[in-house]
Order: sequence, then C-alpha cells, then structure tokens
Amino acid sequence: MSNTNLSPPQPPEEDAWIHTYHKLLLPWQSQSQSLSQSYQSTIPISISRVNQVDAARLDVEMSAMLKEQLVKVFSLMKPGMLFQYEAELDAFLEFLIWRFSIWVDKPTPGIALMNLRYRDERAVEPRGKVRTGLEGPGLTVAQKIWYCVATVGGQYMWARLQSFSAFRRWGDSEQRPLARRAWMLIQRIEGLYKAASFGNLLIFLYTGRFRNLIERALKARLVYGSPNMNRAVSFEYMNRQLVWNEFSEMLLLLLPLLNSSSIRNLLSPFSKDKASSSAEDDTACPICLASPTIPFLALPCQHRYCYYCLRTRCAATPSFRCSRCSEPVTAMQRHSGVNNLDPKQ
Repeated sequence: MSNTNLSPPQPPEEDAWIHTYHKLLLPWQSQSQSLSQSYQSTIPISISRVNQVDAARLDVEMSAMLKEQLVKVFSLMKPGMLFQYEAELDAFLEFLIWRFSIWVDKPTPGIALMNLRYRDERAVEPRGKVRTGLEGPGLTVAQKIWYCVATVGGQYMWARLQSFSAFRRWGDSEQRPLARRAWMLIQRIEGLYKAASFGNLLIFLYTGRFRNLIERALKARLVYGSPNMNRAVSFEYMNRQLVWNEFSEMLLLLLPLLNSSSIRNLLSPFSKDKASSSAEDDTACPICLASPTIPFLALPCQHRYCYYCLRTRCAATPSFRCSRCSEPVTAMQRHSGVNNLDPKQ
C-alpha cells in the first residue's frame, strides 16, 4: 500500500464569520423592507357606505333646522318677504356650515356624527409607520375654496338660473329663439348632470369612495376620523318610534272591527250581580253610563238611552243591537212621549 500524505486543514480566518453574517443579512433586510413597504402601501380601507350616505342626510336635516329657526326670526315681518330670497338664505346657511367646519379642518355636523373626516386622496403616501391606513392629510386650501364654490356658489347660481328662466318663461314656444335655445341648453345640462350623478352613485356603491361628483373631482375622500370609535348614532329612540307606530296602526285597523256592545255582553256574566245591573238599567245609559239628559227608549226592547248616544250608535251601525239585551234596535222613542223615530233618519 502506498502511503499518501494528508495535509492538516487550515484554520478559517478570524473575521470569516462576520463576512458570512453580512452576506446573509443584507438580502434579508432588503427583502423585509420591500415587504413592509408593499404592505404599508396596500392596506385595505373599507369605509361604510351607509355612514357616508347618512352623513349627507344629517347635513341636509341640520340645514333645514337652521333655516326653520332663522325663518322664525322674521315671522313678524311682512308675509312672503323671505320667499323671494329663499335661494340667498340657503346659500348663506351653507356658507356658515362650510366656514365653521370644512374651512377650519373640522367635519360637518353630519360627518362628525358618523365619525368621518375628509382626506386629500392625492397626497396619501406611506410616510413612516402606517398603523391603520386611515392616516393622511386633510384638504388643502385650494380644495376647501373649490368645495365652497361648487357646493355654495354652484347650487345658488343654478337655483337662481332655474327660477329666472321659469319666471321669464323661456320654455314657451312663443319666446324668442335665443331664449328657447337657452332653455334647451339648461335642460340638457341638467340631464347630463343627473346622468353623471347616477353613474357616480353606481361607482360609489361598488367602491365605497366619493359620494358625489364634487368629491370625486376634488379627490376629497371620507375616511374614519378615529379607528376605534363606534358609530355615534343611537337607534333606541328610532326603534321605539317604529314599534309604537306599528302598534298604533294595528289598533286603528282592529278597533273598527270590534263591537263594544258585543264585548260588554260577553263579559256581562262575570259582573258583580244582576240586582245592581238591573238597578243600573233604570238609572244610567248603557253606553255612557251616566244619567240620560234627554232620555229615549230603544224599540222594541224599551231600554233607556241618552238621545245622542243612541242616535250616534244607530247612525254608525245600521244593524245596532241593544247594549243590554242584544236585540236589534228598529226605532227610538222619547221616554215621556209617543213619537217614534226611525234611528236611521
């Protein structure tokens, strides 16, 4: 056998493990940073569509309440004076709401009740640590001004233009061709705006972003103001009102179908005693349970009633039966007289 000389292994360098550690660490850090950035930039945000629609409705109700209170101030003045300035009054109230909410970076009353706020969707970028995906700057000064111009000025100008064209009768065929063309242009613009609003509504229901065309044009999105705050509107009062409303409607439906005299006759066997009831027959009207002021007798049973009680019951129910004996009443007679009256007359 031939002996082969094996050289002993050489020891590694002192800093070899450090170079290996850095080689493995750098790709891992770059990969984790890319993953964290992609996660931060793609945080899903789902804003309740019901909250956004309710916020708009609450703002409308708030404007109506303010308008009602302002109209009461001028209630003692000349009637109809505010009617011709209704568009200016609405624009003034909308401007006040905008001035003390949107302009000072605060939500409107309806938006605040729904725990929402406006965010500039164009400036949303992952900056630092993203916690909920709701972070982002508010509206810029230019967006606030354009919001006021569109919501306050635009609605006021459109309302005035419609009232002026209707007052001048631009739509009549007898008007000048220029007025007719202006009227047709207004109608087309209104139709295009309604069609665009309907399309925006469908997109909003699908994506949950931008309730109206103004918000979409300005890129002003509604997001939650606080991620840990529940909905601030309580439905306890609403539920109570719905229950009582349905209960009252049920009573209004069932009460006309019930005959009080038949129910009283059904419960009469459970009364105290027949002696007292027979005594009451001669002294009290069986309907109002009081002494008859104008006593009349129901024929043919000759039980005594008040004239108005007996007459109203006979008029309301043609087949009225006596409340005491359940016999059909065919006529009525004065207690001390001999004249017979048909109860249907």
